[in-house]
Amino acid sequence: MSGHSKWAGIKHKKAIVDAKKGKEFTKVANMITIAAKQGGGDLKMNFSLRLAIDKAKAVNMPAANVDRAIKRGTGELGGVAPEELIYEGYGPAGVAVLIEAMTDNRNRTASEIRSIFSKHGGNMAEAGAVAYIFEQKGQINIEPKKQQIDKDNLELAVIDSGADDFEYSGDEVIVYTKKSDLQEVKEFLEFSKVKIEEAEVTYIPKNEIKINDEITASKVVKLIDSLEESEDVTAVHANFDISEEVLEKFN
Repeated sequence: MSGHSKWAGIKHKKAIVDAKKGKEFTKVANMITIAAKQGGGDLKMNFSLRLAIDKAKAVNMPAANVDRAIKRGTGELGGVAPEELIYEGYGPAGVAVLIEAMTDNRNRTASEIRSIFSKHGGNMAEAGAVAYIFEQKGQINIEPKKQQIDKDNLELAVIDSGADDFEYSGDEVIVYTKKSDLQEVKEFLEFSKVKIEEAEVTYIPKNEIKINDEITASKVVKLIDSLEESEDVTAVHANFDISEEVLEKFN
């Protein structure tokens, strides 16, 4: 079990708690807007929009906010919809960082992200500098304790779903799929009575940098936290592998 995967589980729970903040509503609204902009406002035809709305439900976003975000994406409300951007950089110990952002002002967002990197001992990089280290995959988070089926049947359902792989990470099972298979795997699991906490397309590192000392780990964690706190940032991916003993101190 890698520290990165455990961190992913921790950040998933943290995101649900932090979602009470207004800026988290903004992030989820931007996700909905982008999904509607790219695939239209019909939930039956737009899987990405359904995933974004699932996130909205998880953070208790009011239905009116969801509807407004969809209409903003489809152009019904007018105005400028945010654009989806990728930023890349390096953190302490050479950790590769890939940032997903949505913004209506490229200059503002780039300046803020550059400042965060600089403040925490990292630096932004040119496009493509670290992207090759990551692979886009589908990721499904499941909490076994919340299931109505036992562990063996849960694992059997995951295997039969056609998922690429799965692992236990803390209190969660994390299921990995090909990007193109996420919808099919998710629907199979739901049909098999598996309760899904979250499903999304994400970036998984192909290799990881091991970090065992607390000082360096602290620097990396603070950088990731600061990036995630930016209102324009929707997701941060990094290829660190911090030992669980050290990582627990930041949980």
